[in-house]
Amino acid sequence: MSQGFNFGGIEQALAEARGSGVSFESQAKKWETEEGAKDLIDAINNCKSLNFLNLEGNTLGVDAAKGIGEALKKHPEFQRALFKDLFTGRMKTEIPPALQSMGRGMIDAGAQLTVFDCSDNALGPNGMTGLVELFRSRACYSLQELKLNNCGLGIGGGKMLSQALLDCYDASEKAGTPLQLKVFIAGRNRLENDGAKALAKVFEKVKTLEMVWMPQNGIYHPGISALSEAFKVNPNMKSLNLNDNTITAKGAEALRDALICMQNLEEINFGDCLLKTKGAIILGEALRDEHLALETLILDHNEIGPNGGYSIAEAMANKDQLQTLNLNGNQFGEVAREEIRETLEELQRLNALEELDEDDSEGEEEDDENGDGEVSGDDEESDADTYEADEDEYVNVTMDSINQSINWTLNSTVELNDSSVVFTGTSEQPNTVLTFCNTPHPTSNQFDALVETDKLQAFRDFLQLVPEKDYLVHLVFAIIKLSATSLKNQEALRVATELYKDCYDYAQKTNQVTRVNNFFLMQLGLLKNEDKQFKPAYDQSSCRNALQHAIKSKVFSDDVEQMFNLFLERFN
Repeated sequence: MSQGFNFGGIEQALAEARGSGVSFESQAKKWETEEGAKDLIDAINNCKSLNFLNLEGNTLGVDAAKGIGEALKKHPEFQRALFKDLFTGRMKTEIPPALQSMGRGMIDAGAQLTVFDCSDNALGPNGMTGLVELFRSRACYSLQELKLNNCGLGIGGGKMLSQALLDCYDASEKAGTPLQLKVFIAGRNRLENDGAKALAKVFEKVKTLEMVWMPQNGIYHPGISALSEAFKVNPNMKSLNLNDNTITAKGAEALRDALICMQNLEEINFGDCLLKTKGAIILGEALRDEHLALETLILDHNEIGPNGGYSIAEAMANKDQLQTLNLNGNQFGEVAREEIRETLEELQRLNALEELDEDDSEGEEEDDENGDGEVSGDDEESDADTYEADEDEYVNVTMDSINQSINWTLNSTVELNDSSVVFTGTSEQPNTVLTFCNTPHPTSNQFDALVETDKLQAFRDFLQLVPEKDYLVHLVFAIIKLSATSLKNQEALRVATELYKDCYDYAQKTNQVTRVNNFFLMQLGLLKNEDKQFKPAYDQSSCRNALQHAIKSKVFSDDVEQMFNLFLERFN
């Protein structure tokens, strides 16, 4: 007679694997004072073996953090600090001392951290000052996983993080226990080239990385090249995600040499990186002969033509472990799409291919690529070509683009996390950037009364917390609402101008410049809207004033500036 399954034994084994600890995950607690956090502090004090502390999805104040830090001093066995989404609604001046208090508790306890997760917190460079002491300390000599995703660190924060980790490595090496970091996640942080170069120095030191995720950081080929050099000395890499940066063919050339040194890769995500055909061919050549462990390859929305698609498909011949191949959103054309499918079917890899949507291209290759993300000659229809056409034709193109491509509604309603969010505010809410953006018609006085001191940074921090798929729509509406107050408020005008730059930098990188042009032209009354139901929601005169100021401030590229000037002249 067979014995029954011992579910109790399984649960015990899982508990032992997780370790013991305290979790208040997703309880929406608001801990302001030490007394107010008594339930949490008591739980920490009463835990016999605090391997982990999970505070995700709550909000923590300075005084409460001091009490938590004191409680942590009693737990040298502490290993995993899970502080994701912990500072919602907090001012930037509150976050550093709160982090310092908890960090000092870990240091004084003699803890040996293996995991530190502070993702989805609007840290910014200022917040990083609260972590530097901890990251340099003995408590982090044992760190294996560092997760700082969506923290808005910026270049300054990235450099501070890099220096702290370099100091940690040097000190740990002298102590005979060199830092062996395996997982590094820092997407959506605006690190740009300089931040990437700084962190590459850390990667070169540790040589033990298995996962690096740095999507959407505004990194171009100089930063990609620096990272590639560092990846060469990390042969254990299994997962590499650089999605939504600008690799281009130049960056692909640098990555080709690095890929040769990373034969254990299971996942590569270079989606939305402007690889184009040349970059895809380079990567196809790099992957063709080896990389037998590859399970996932994501190269969607890269403007790759047929030859690049063929190169990637053929490189999958020996990838027996392949489960996912994403080539959607490129420029193959109908014939090449079918040939790519046939090639993968012959190689018995078709099951891995994700759906290839139809594209508008004819499947023609670019005549000339300079490798830095710009196409010369007549390869692409420029914005200038569009607005120099007949105005009626331009209007038709505009409305089709807005109605079919952007789906931005005209009453300031957007889809966010699968629920409809209308920009409305209430008098009970504190006057923050969030409530400003949620107010249908914010005023100059409301802008002046914002609780955040650095208003530009506050808007940027708020926008970085928006899900990536909704980032652009929130950004353009923030610009419009700021612009509507700009005739009365010079600081609002300055912030709107800076956000215009952010908007077009992002639109350029994601190939949405024409769509953004169309939106602003229509909202500012510079372009006729054929929808008779459309009524402008904002002071268009003030918005046009902000646009003219942005033009004078040289925010836009030459072709976008010329386009706006043309429509402004016609309007006048």
